[in-house]
Amino acid sequence: MKALKTVIFAATMMTGASAIAAEVSGNVALSSNYFFRGIDQSGGEALSGGFDVAFENGFYVGTWASSIDFSGGLELDYYAGYGGSISDEVSYDIGYLFYGYPQGPSSEEFEEIYGSLSYSDATLGFAYSDDYYASTGSSTYIYLDYGVELNEDFSLGFHYGTMSADDPANEADDYSISLSTEAAGLGFDLSWIDSSESGGLFADNEFVLTISKSL
Repeated sequence: MKALKTVIFAATMMTGASAIAAEVSGNVALSSNYFFRGIDQSGGEALSGGFDVAFENGFYVGTWASSIDFSGGLELDYYAGYGGSISDEVSYDIGYLFYGYPQGPSSEEFEEIYGSLSYSDATLGFAYSDDYYASTGSSTYIYLDYGVELNEDFSLGFHYGTMSADDPANEADDYSISLSTEAAGLGFDLSWIDSSESGGLFADNEFVLTISKSL
């Protein structure tokens, strides 16, 4: 947690020193289930939400929380990063993310550094932890996302991710296809989620409905 506070303080100092304008946004969501990299986190319905502060120079900080069915029932994450554009179609993002479980043992909490490069509607990214969940050793997650607009109302999102880790129990590929739309000021997302593993908490031909609201 000390490292997290240092990162957020540094980002705040870099942005606040020049009285740079910031945009604050938030979101809340209700999902029929919460999967993280193909692994079930909630065992059913999950309520989540978060806030972001984005500065005009590209730095940002934020927090996100969700109900879960382990570690005391709450996940509380913090992150800080920097994003920018190389051209009209190419952009990048780098940052630090802390996964917290304030009602569970501190040994389950972990940190990641992440980065991504986007071209048009495609994004290639990674996340690395030197000590993954529950002190199970290092891990590297690589993913590819692609989104396409079907029409003015609907869009499709495709995702593939693969995890390599010191602990083989954490290794798996995950896939998803999402159909998204908006109506009455709400976002609706229906996702099909699957993984390369079967049994246990791994996704196995799952469908998840999420209703969200931007604040």
